[in-house]
Amino acid sequence: MPILASPALPRGSMAALTQPELTTQDLLLRPWQPSDRRTVVAGYADPAIQRWHCRSMTDDEADDWIAAWPGRWSGETGAGWAVLAAGHVVGQISLRRVDLAEGLAEVSYWVLPEARGRRVAPRALSAVTAWSFTTLRLHRVELCHSTVNTASCRVAQYAGFTMEGTKRGEARHTDGWHDMHLHSRLDHDR
Repeated sequence: MPILASPALPRGSMAALTQPELTTQDLLLRPWQPSDRRTVVAGYADPAIQRWHCRSMTDDEADDWIAAWPGRWSGETGAGWAVLAAGHVVGQISLRRVDLAEGLAEVSYWVLPEARGRRVAPRALSAVTAWSFTTLRLHRVELCHSTVNTASCRVAQYAGFTMEGTKRGEARHTDGWHDMHLHSRLDHDR
C-alpha cells in the first residue's frame, strides 16, 4: 500500500554524516570507544541505573555494546555518546528508535553516582536535542521514564521537554509493570 506522505527525512540523511563530538559548557559528548568498557560495566552495575534501565553488563557484553554503536549509526537506528566531564566518562546519552521517515527519535541517558546533582543529564540532553534539530533535522525528540523516576522527570523539564501524558503499564521493570511519562520537544520548541 503506497504511503501518501513523503518521509520527513530521506534514508541516508544520518548515515551521510559523521557522528559528531558535541560540547556544552564543561561537558564533551563523544562516540563510545573500546577504552570505555570499564565505565560502561560500572554504570550498568549501579543499582539506580539498573533500576531504570533493567540490565547489567559483563565485560564482553560491554565490548559488544560499544562495538554496536557505529552500526546503529550507519543503519540509522541509533546514536550513542559517552558524556565526559574533566576528561572522564560520567554518563551516557543516546538516540534510540530513530525513525527518519517520521522525523523522530527517543532519547535515553544515565549518569554515574559521582556526577549526579551537577545537571549533567539535562545539559547533555539539551546538546543532543539541539543537534538533532539543527543538524540531523529531526522534527520530534521523545523521552519516556517511569512515573516514579522523579529525577528523570526533572531532567526532562529542565531541558525544555513538555510532559504529554502517561502511558499506562508501558514498561516492564524488575518490580513489575510501570506507567511511563512521555515528554517531547519539537523542532520549533526553541
